Amino acid sequence: MPSPNQPVPFTADDYRARMARAAESAAEAGLAGVLVAPGPDLVHLTGYRPVNTERLTLLVLRAGEDPVLVVPTLEAPDAEQAVGSPALTLRDWTDGKDPYAVAAPLLDADGRFGISDNAWAMHLLGLQQFLPGTSYVSLTEALPMLRAVKDAAELERLAAAGAAADATYEEILKVRFSGRKETDVAADLAALLKQFGHSQVDFTVVGSGPNGANPHHEAGDRTIERGDMVVLDFGGLKHGYGSDTSRTVHVGEPTAEEQRVHDIVREAQEAGCRAVRPGAACQEIDRAARAVITEFGYGERFIHRTGHGIGVTTHEPPYMIEGEEQLLVPGMCFSVEPGIYLPGRFGVRIEDIVTVTDDGGRRLNTTARELAVVE
Repeated sequence: MPSPNQPVPFTADDYRARMARAAESAAEAGLAGVLVAPGPDLVHLTGYRPVNTERLTLLVLRAGEDPVLVVPTLEAPDAEQAVGSPALTLRDWTDGKDPYAVAAPLLDADGRFGISDNAWAMHLLGLQQFLPGTSYVSLTEALPMLRAVKDAAELERLAAAGAAADATYEEILKVRFSGRKETDVAADLAALLKQFGHSQVDFTVVGSGPNGANPHHEAGDRTIERGDMVVLDFGGLKHGYGSDTSRTVHVGEPTAEEQRVHDIVREAQEAGCRAVRPGAACQEIDRAARAVITEFGYGERFIHRTGHGIGVTTHEPPYMIEGEEQLLVPGMCFSVEPGIYLPGRFGVRIEDIVTVTDDGGRRLNTTARELAVVE
């Protein structure tokens, strides 16, 4: 049995099922198959995490065919150690040989294939040169929901990552903000995420005062002052799955306007979370949150989508934005993070990761959403 601090491990059968679903989804979308380069899609489908280099590594998935992983010979031993390797066949190629001569027979010479967004152009062009009758479309366009619906073991990991981010927030409230640089608080956040089990820190946004009006402000050398509103947005990977949460704090007591703006964002975030349910379109989450902010006259100051999916990366489909008609189904996980940004003054954002359940939604972040006062 896994320890309380370790998730249930994925098995070869888990990866076999994921690869089969991907191949079937491709066929349903009218594609001849799926081509997966090193990156998050390959990790999700096989458990194999190689470095993406000039040497071709390519997973080929086709409905009714066994999965095949084309790898450089010198990397084959590592590929064989991947948890999902028993569910696929390895085809290796040696330096000095043409890797596309190995990959090409696995493809339909006139087929249209979905290919990983992060595949190198040189590899795609190499395939096209060898098989000029083929065509390609990015997986985000062709199969945007490839990784969107999480199983129970994945949800466990996402919940653990969310709990670690919550613990980080609880601890950051205890540190001093005033008189310190944004980069100092960002370093505290990164250290706490690592302390609570993150293997990778992806971002630590600390936007104080006017910098908070920039949603993706890079923590800089500005000294945080008493009277500042401070947007905190941080996350990364724990057990291979993402965390991402935002809270806004105030150094000393806020003004009536600052409190009011925060209250509006909190109400909008609540509305967005309440709108989560199976069968709702992604855009309905955006509409619910945006309607509150618009009602109070700040609609033009909510300048980004309401949310994004999360899984083996901290940003992935689906996206909570007007025009996205993808329907929510149980197991999807995404952020709900409305904000108000007043240029030259301050910003406010509140964010939780939410998973769709059989009858609604469940937040994976549970820390207080009220405006916290820090020193």
